[in-house]
Amino acid sequence: METIYAPWRSAYFGEEKIKGCVFCHLSETPHQDEEHKVFYRDDLCLAVMNKFPYTPGHFMIIPHAHVDTPTLLSEESWLHLSRLAQKGVALLEAFGAHGVNYGINIKRSGGAGIPDHLHLHLVPRWSGDTNFITAIGDSRIYGVDFEGIFQSIKKLSKVHFA
Repeated sequence: METIYAPWRSAYFGEEKIKGCVFCHLSETPHQDEEHKVFYRDDLCLAVMNKFPYTPGHFMIIPHAHVDTPTLLSEESWLHLSRLAQKGVALLEAFGAHGVNYGINIKRSGGAGIPDHLHLHLVPRWSGDTNFITAIGDSRIYGVDFEGIFQSIKKLSKVHFA
């Protein structure tokens, strides 16, 4: 694999690691929402920018309940998560995405990077956003300012998650 120098990511590697479930930590620290890039929360769920995004604007909707499968969510929580996903797609369309991938990887064997706490990914896509670097370079290029994207998504969430 090629190495691409990306000094702006150094903060990710030097920061203190959260003990326990990172998503429970996000749930339990609303006073740190700006720092954690949480742009929406209510009694059942929160929405947060993905710290390691596939594309600019990639975010997740996470139930507060610490469960690893949708079968353990209450029907109310599942329907609420689904409604927020629908609103999230509208938000990303307003953000300018040409399309959206969204879904849940359930447990480690289902591809979940954090398998113990269910989370739904919303990944904005643009025509031509996949090129050779991903296919043969085993790398991704994120060519925009993460903080700027967060602020744009946060502003749009006030309209689309209302």
